[in-house]
Amino acid sequence: MGAKKFGGLPVRDGVSPSCVSLPGGDWPTFIDFLVQRFPDISRDVWLQRMAAGEVFDEFGEAVTQQRAYRGHMRLYYYRTLPPETRIPFDEELLFQDEHLVVVDKPHFLPVTPSGHYLQETLLVRLKNRLGLDGLSPIHRIDRETAGIVLFSVQPQERPAYQDLFRQRTVDKRYEAIAPWRADITFPHVSRSRIVEGQPFFRQAEVDGPPNSETLIKLLETRGALARYALSPVTGKKHQLRVHMYALGLPIVNDRVYPPLDPTPDDDYRFPLQLLAQAISFDDPFTGQRRQFSSQRRLDWP
Repeated sequence: MGAKKFGGLPVRDGVSPSCVSLPGGDWPTFIDFLVQRFPDISRDVWLQRMAAGEVFDEFGEAVTQQRAYRGHMRLYYYRTLPPETRIPFDEELLFQDEHLVVVDKPHFLPVTPSGHYLQETLLVRLKNRLGLDGLSPIHRIDRETAGIVLFSVQPQERPAYQDLFRQRTVDKRYEAIAPWRADITFPHVSRSRIVEGQPFFRQAEVDGPPNSETLIKLLETRGALARYALSPVTGKKHQLRVHMYALGLPIVNDRVYPPLDPTPDDDYRFPLQLLAQAISFDDPFTGQRRQFSSQRRLDWP
């Protein structure tokens, strides 16, 4: 089986080409649209990409400088970034078969390319390491969070695994180190409505019907701190961090909750003390009960 292609472009160095959907419009050429759509990318850069054969349409036809604009289709191109500094932590491969790849992710490593992370992401590292161009994440955890992440080996099987999360038939268990409060009775169930806050990467609780739920159990205490087991029923962005902060129990080394302006940069000495510790589910293809646990441990300050 040859390498998977997107338009006329194969996966390169573990990275799939980026895609942009073209609306109807009266741009004279494709490059006129691209310069307007991506103002931070100069016309010269697009010209260089086209001259290098790095921009194609979804039918595998090269996009050139003179080619007239046509809407209602997709273009594929290679995204480039300045050289990335390696994130100095390694993922651990826990399991691999014809359906699944299961990885124990370190803190600070993004799951997928975004922003200024491309090669230094879990997905791209794994594609290069395993030679699986069709590998795709079934779910995601925050860049700052460590622990279990599942990947689908066969692209056509990914929706069936994702359905398990939508149907809430996946059991997920996290651990966190945070302050201890004697006035909160555990186990405790947090329910709230979480929406995108300001700035865009921070979530906020607002009035309204709950759309998030987390079961919180106390595992042990050490002085003013405690280790908690967190079981999310729903999967809202930053849900565990938001719920713990709302209880007055911000997770140790969280740079976003409580909010600080400006948000501090990464400091590898102080990883967020949140771990995706275990996950279990019935595999829709093998019928087996799948259970995976992280080998990592949180650090008491």
